[in-house]
Amino acid sequence: MIAKTYLTIVSLLYFGLAMWCTLAPAETSQKIGFTLNGGSGKSEYMTVYGGLEFGLALVLIVFAWRPAMAGEGVLVCVLIHAALVLFRTVSLFWFSDIEPMTWKLAAGEWVILLLGLATMFYSVKTSP
Repeated sequence: MIAKTYLTIVSLLYFGLAMWCTLAPAETSQKIGFTLNGGSGKSEYMTVYGGLEFGLALVLIVFAWRPAMAGEGVLVCVLIHAALVLFRTVSLFWFSDIEPMTWKLAAGEWVILLLGLATMFYSVKTSP
């Protein structure tokens, strides 16, 4: 049950981010320091920030609503967020002039990763 709840919440977060990035690309890109140059820049942003986040939401919700697959779903989510946290953390030390929204995204990625690890630990500990 905890895995299903975790995956559902993370899926909803990604769905919300996908919609926000797709419907307000100028606002969201500006908050993270992106510049959308012409149609190509807007298309790329919509595809990666809208489409990829929407795809992640779909993958995670499928795992959440198939009880036999929830454990694998948590593992997938943890692996994705471990990569995000690794690259984000390196980038925060590598680059300067980091926008406040980027720090918020970093914090969110850490929270999702740590909650995913806790969910994995709890699920293993309570398995029969």
